[in-house]
Amino acid sequence: MLILASAVFGLSFFLFGALLIPYLAVLFVFGIALGVIACGIVLRLGPASEWFIWPIPALISPFAGVFYPLSTLPRWMRALAHLLPPSYVFESMRGIVLKRPGSPLALLWGAALDVVFLLLASWFFRSIYHHAVRTGLIARYSAESLS
Repeated sequence: MLILASAVFGLSFFLFGALLIPYLAVLFVFGIALGVIACGIVLRLGPASEWFIWPIPALISPFAGVFYPLSTLPRWMRALAHLLPPSYVFESMRGIVLKRPGSPLALLWGAALDVVFLLLASWFFRSIYHHAVRTGLIARYSAESLS
């Protein structure tokens, strides 16, 4: 993807160097939290619920400001966007690419939201897992995969 972005759009990510690492770490942790939530949903609703999981990143991307600044969003969408860690990453990175100084406070706020999302995802998965063990869902899904 780096080669494609460099060739097609003329972006050189190597100019940013180690500056990218904390931003990528925030995105990575948010992705883990989403993955844990997705696993919990599949565990609770069964393997057929996978169709429900795949669109989640596409539904989140407008609120994260992936393709355009958050200032272009309506006020209610902006309020939701400020609850998502990727919105802080993409806004900060957009500023850096446009030669404006990055905001360490925005990065810290995104990282703090990451911790909150990871804790909520862990709690969600733990409660689904305990429900699945009590009701026998795990045994049922295991038996379905054998046949």
